[in-house]
Amino acid sequence: MRSGTRVLLAMGACCALLGAMPARAAEPFPSRQPIRLIVPFAPGGGADAAARVVAVPWGKALGQSIVVENRPGAGGTLGAGFVAQSKPDGYTLLFTTPGQQMTAPYLFKNLPYDPYKGLVSVGKMLEGANVLVVTKSLPVHSVRELIEYARAHPGKLGFASSGVGSTSHLAGELFKQEARIDIFHVPYRGTGLARNDVIGGQVPMTIDTLSVYLPQIQAGEVRALGVSTPQRNPAAPDIPAIADTLPGFEAAPINYVTAPAGTPRDVLDKLNATLNQVLADPQVRKSIPPGTELDGSTPQEMDALVASEQKKWKRLIDSAGIKPE
Repeated sequence: MRSGTRVLLAMGACCALLGAMPARAAEPFPSRQPIRLIVPFAPGGGADAAARVVAVPWGKALGQSIVVENRPGAGGTLGAGFVAQSKPDGYTLLFTTPGQQMTAPYLFKNLPYDPYKGLVSVGKMLEGANVLVVTKSLPVHSVRELIEYARAHPGKLGFASSGVGSTSHLAGELFKQEARIDIFHVPYRGTGLARNDVIGGQVPMTIDTLSVYLPQIQAGEVRALGVSTPQRNPAAPDIPAIADTLPGFEAAPINYVTAPAGTPRDVLDKLNATLNQVLADPQVRKSIPPGTELDGSTPQEMDALVASEQKKWKRLIDSAGIKPE
């Protein structure tokens, strides 16, 4: 009995000693690799190109590699759902475009994530420009001529987009509404796929990423009629703004980074600080696709911008009579 008592006493003393030891510190972020940056569109689009330019230097700033992974589908919401459902530890991030949070709540009935609470902002990354292009066979050479042609052929012209709820979809709907014309939407799974059919003449027009279409514009494979920013873009100064014909027209894509809700604040702060550091690097700025402008923010500033853009696009969607699918 005394021997058993001594064993129990020894075990108790050992447990007490372990209990008195300080808890093991949580491993610092990031301590393993890779960090995944999910692009919710197919390869070949503006989002994919911008993400890949920033990923490498951002990974170096963090001390771990960042791998770009494409998960296209449903206007970017499949990729967003994947990130929202991932472990909130900073190792799975979303390259976010307006579709996933700013417009998806009003376009989809059953999203695989909560667009308001499922994702949290890391920070703004860039602002881009879209361009209105038409196939060479379409007999128009200006925004005004396109509007007149569409009015003479109601319901005959389709406009391509990178998917339902994408910036190119909403830009087309905005153009349709402000020009008061009858054109219809032709969604694709990514800008690259849509571009191929616009170049080939299967779809007569689109309003999509300037940096993606610029080589085809310069090669004469498509005809550019106007950019979606209020003024001309320095990357294509010969292309007028759509707003020159439709005053007030603006449909410039905002790209930013989000993480799963519940990601620790210190992790978000580190991701934000290093992202802004990279965005300010002159070498990175030179590498970004033409027509885009790197522009950082705090997570809080990006949250406020998301809320403001949600109101803007909800008004358009409601007034256009677009019903959630």
